[in-house]
Amino acid sequence: FAQTLGIILGAGIGTTITAQLIAFKLTDYALLVIAVGSGLLLLGKTHRLRNIGEALLGFGLLFFGMKIMSDAMVPLRDFDPFINLLVHLENPLLGILIGTVFTALIQSSSAFIGILIVLAGQGVLTLEAGIPLLLGANIGTCITAGLAAIGTTREAQRVAVAHILFKVVGVLLLVWWIPVFADLVRWLSPRGDLQLSGAAYLGDVVPRQIANAHTIFNIALTLILLPFTGPAARLVERLMPERPEAPEFPYKTRFIDNAMLATPVLALSLARQEVLRMGQIAKTMVEKILLPFTERNREVLSELDAGEEQVDFLQAQINAYLTRISQQSIPEEQADEAFRMMYTVTEFEQIADIVSKTLKPRALEWLETEHHFSEAGKQEIMTYHISALKQISRAMETFLKSDLRIARKMKRKFKKYRLQETLFMRTHYERLREDIPDSLASSEYHQELLAQFRYIASHATNIARILLELSEETPENHDAQNRDRHHLESDA
Repeated sequence: FAQTLGIILGAGIGTTITAQLIAFKLTDYALLVIAVGSGLLLLGKTHRLRNIGEALLGFGLLFFGMKIMSDAMVPLRDFDPFINLLVHLENPLLGILIGTVFTALIQSSSAFIGILIVLAGQGVLTLEAGIPLLLGANIGTCITAGLAAIGTTREAQRVAVAHILFKVVGVLLLVWWIPVFADLVRWLSPRGDLQLSGAAYLGDVVPRQIANAHTIFNIALTLILLPFTGPAARLVERLMPERPEAPEFPYKTRFIDNAMLATPVLALSLARQEVLRMGQIAKTMVEKILLPFTERNREVLSELDAGEEQVDFLQAQINAYLTRISQQSIPEEQADEAFRMMYTVTEFEQIADIVSKTLKPRALEWLETEHHFSEAGKQEIMTYHISALKQISRAMETFLKSDLRIARKMKRKFKKYRLQETLFMRTHYERLREDIPDSLASSEYHQELLAQFRYIASHATNIARILLELSEETPENHDAQNRDRHHLESDA
């Protein structure tokens, strides 16, 4: 949850890019951009060209729509009731209220701020009147998500509340300093054509100033609040504690929620946390499966059944959620990330299957015997078990950070683990030759455990492999691979 708060703040900065683009006076070229975009979209031979064409077409339609809106608003310059309304909007509280309500109604802060920029372009909106409106837009944009989160999971509600809380705190910090903030924005913005005056001059400079105010506000809000995401997460968790789980629903998702599907970047972040939770359950199953063999602990076997059922449940829920995300119009990078999550879910489920369907039956057989491993054999099995667990931990870190360096390290490690298995099989063979009773009695189980732990490490390594395969093969990546080879000895 705390990690999601950073994404919320970053997404706030990302939404300001649209306002910056609208503030560029590109409306005269809108039809040309539409024509070029349509041509690339319809005639492009590669996926990349069609994507570029789709983006250009979207921007062209956006600018063309802004031009039509701007032309339609020209008469408002001389419409006295409208001019009087704008004068009253310089009251900060009224401006914030109107911005909040209108943005919540149209469900898009970018669209509302685009309207403000169009009004400013006609010279009828001052910067002092525009700032309260855009502050209200920042609050209004998260109200819709907050309402949608009602009746959903606690995690989704926490994300929505934190989003609203951040924006309200930012507005409260700035509302008392609007004149100072306006002067700062003017100082950082272009001066415009100084030969113009009155409404013409306002129409020349205020659109860019409003876009800059929107960007500066969100960047400043992120810089101020980012160090406090941890305390903010704890505050929200205290305000909204976990609901007691209903006994009739033993398994449920903790992070993913359909209410967040409208914001794919947040939905993917929640899905990532759910996948990591699933991976931790699978890892715990691997940790416990050795206890029946080394300590003759029978009680943990019932816990493995519950773990397997939970992993299967999470696999179905996460895959369905990721499928719904992928069916939306999302960037290729997000589509690749969703695919990588589905692949990772499958690998974690395979690890859980090895424990529950292969090793657990062998553990039950073992407990019915009086066999024991030799001391040396027991140490080898425990060492290889730790190697498999470390590989799962690396897989989870690789999945979370998308770190190519760790992914390449995992591939090197797996090669060493295969050599380690061969070495342990060789030393076990030598004990069989020496006719050591415990080694003879436990040989079948000894070899089975080593083989299954290797399979587990292999599935964990696949999580790193898919990241490397999806990553672009750039010269920088090749250089990084060469550098990592020099660290082979330091990985031990």
